[in-house]
Amino acid sequence: MIRIVVTIGWLYVVVLMAATQDGWLAALGTLVFYALLPLGILLYVLGAPARGRRRRAAEAREAPAAASRGSGVAAEVGTSATPGASAARDPD
Repeated sequence: MIRIVVTIGWLYVVVLMAATQDGWLAALGTLVFYALLPLGILLYVLGAPARGRRRRAAEAREAPAAASRGSGVAAEVGTSATPGASAARDPD
């Protein structure tokens, strides 16, 4: 929530700075180099912990499903589930 308020406040300041520029190219440069680029980098870095938590949660949800798929018929029979692994053991 605080990130959103800070982002909106910073964008407000930069838009006012851009409005006081003499030309449209200077205003565009002010918006890009004072607002879009720094905020993009900052929000990406500050969002890293949340992305990590989401990735770990997704891996934790997939791990039991992958373990149950891995113990299929091939494991019960005693053959390998990977294609080509039996060819490596078989000399023929």
